[in-house]
Amino acid sequence: MRTLLVTLHSKFIHASLALPCLAAYCGRDCGELRIREHTVHEPREQILAGLLAEDPDVVAFSVYLWNRRETLDLIDALHAARPEVRCVVGGPEVSFDGPELFATHPGLAALVRGEGEIPLRGLLEAWRRGARPTGVPRLAWRDGARIAEGPWGPPLDDLDAIPSPFAAGLVDLSRGLVYYETSRGCPYTCAFCMSSLDQGVRSFSRARIEADLGLLMAREVATIKLVDRTFNYDAARARDIFRFILAHNRASRFHFEIGAHLLDEETLRLLEQVPPGLFQFEIGVQSTLPATLAAVSRRADFERLAANVARLRRADNLHLHLDLIAGLPGENYRDFLASLDQVAALRPHHLQIEAVKLLPGSPLRAQAPDLGLRFDPNPPYRVLGTPWLSFVELEKLRGLGRLLDLTWNSGRLTGFLEGLQHAQGTLSAALDDLESYWRGHHPHAQPLSLRALFEALGRYAQRSAQGPRLLDLLARDYARCERVVAAQAPFFFDQSLTAAELAEINRRVREAGAALRGQGVKLQYFAAVFHHLPEYPHRTPLLFLYRTRTGAGLSVEEQLLCPPA
Repeated sequence: MRTLLVTLHSKFIHASLALPCLAAYCGRDCGELRIREHTVHEPREQILAGLLAEDPDVVAFSVYLWNRRETLDLIDALHAARPEVRCVVGGPEVSFDGPELFATHPGLAALVRGEGEIPLRGLLEAWRRGARPTGVPRLAWRDGARIAEGPWGPPLDDLDAIPSPFAAGLVDLSRGLVYYETSRGCPYTCAFCMSSLDQGVRSFSRARIEADLGLLMAREVATIKLVDRTFNYDAARARDIFRFILAHNRASRFHFEIGAHLLDEETLRLLEQVPPGLFQFEIGVQSTLPATLAAVSRRADFERLAANVARLRRADNLHLHLDLIAGLPGENYRDFLASLDQVAALRPHHLQIEAVKLLPGSPLRAQAPDLGLRFDPNPPYRVLGTPWLSFVELEKLRGLGRLLDLTWNSGRLTGFLEGLQHAQGTLSAALDDLESYWRGHHPHAQPLSLRALFEALGRYAQRSAQGPRLLDLLARDYARCERVVAAQAPFFFDQSLTAAELAEINRRVREAGAALRGQGVKLQYFAAVFHHLPEYPHRTPLLFLYRTRTGAGLSVEEQLLCPPA
């Protein structure tokens, strides 16, 4: 019996972790297993042709928010083309579906609920023997004209019972990004999260974790993203893994989801020793409003979280990504803006705003009618209105999130944002005003080049009483991140340089070029006059030297051309 384990990723760079774990656990007793990974962007007919060319007996799909519609459409096409092929679905997006899923998709033969290792192996072993999968836990299956339901059983208690998919060569390590888990479950019960349904946390053994991480580091996988819901739920365990990475890493970078409020003094001291760029922490703040956190059963001390994030930020060796969730119970528009200002004050490298998703099976979705939460019934199930936030306000917050991506998270507009915040009083007020302008002039769905983005911000700045200062800050940010060609410079640059200044520029460029001779570095330059920079409030010419080398990025050096007048 040949089974294809299939998923549709949102991007090619993503590599499945679920399918290799399922293949490793099912093993040879389930027949021949092949993993096939595609993307939602591929033509359905192309995927269908590829799957059918392998002459499968079973095709099992891993289903998520981003691929539900595409996967079910593919199952319908598979059934039409080859009705004898049995199609199976599993994954978080379908675990809480009922018999209606079978009714609307006649090609669906079975549905796996929750963690898939035990039910999928039980199903495939039964089908390989020509038997019915009676008694297999967490499995719904088509039994003639009826839909049979197996008993609800617990997931694997001993995660080491899953043979390492990395040691078995089942994971594609060539994409530059690998997902890895050291544990399953979460110690918290946040109502918006599916992990709230887990009964505690289960961990792989230390020996297994070290063997897997050792293999990935030896293979120099560029980015290893740990998908543990709260990696540091056990501080001593987290420190052991951090130390193992520090002792054995060659060239990999690591991404962790952590609870910043759980960081203790010993862990903080260890993290201060991490080489710059090695670790990225994603930290879910969600809200700073105590009543809102209580309403979604989220237990987190924001004061301690803030203190720990501030300490990590002072060390300046870790990339910090902080999240806020809009549309939670009890939080109105002004409350959310206050949360945004409190989190922004911690100066994370990345600040994300997402509308809450009312996921099937989550406690918050069950509570939605009583709480008055309105949400899209189709993936990704985003909230559309609450008693505290209208649809229009949620859309405005979505716009703020997009502007954060374009400005704060890009790292290219630091000076402009600081100037805008100074002009408006708070970052949230600045973004709120900018979003109102942006929505009328630049629809968020419209992509912008870097130059077009800066020029659009320049037109916005011209409306402000602080326009000259904001334009100078914008110009400086642009010159620091993009090579400017004098004849094609954006409108916000002042190039009225004196003859003496031009002569000094030429001298410095010749001097810099001579220092780089024979090094394979290309040198270019641009100069402009600024009048309203915070440290140079009077006419000040600045020279920007751009150095590029094949295979390396652009480096920019800013030089004060002469003392300010």
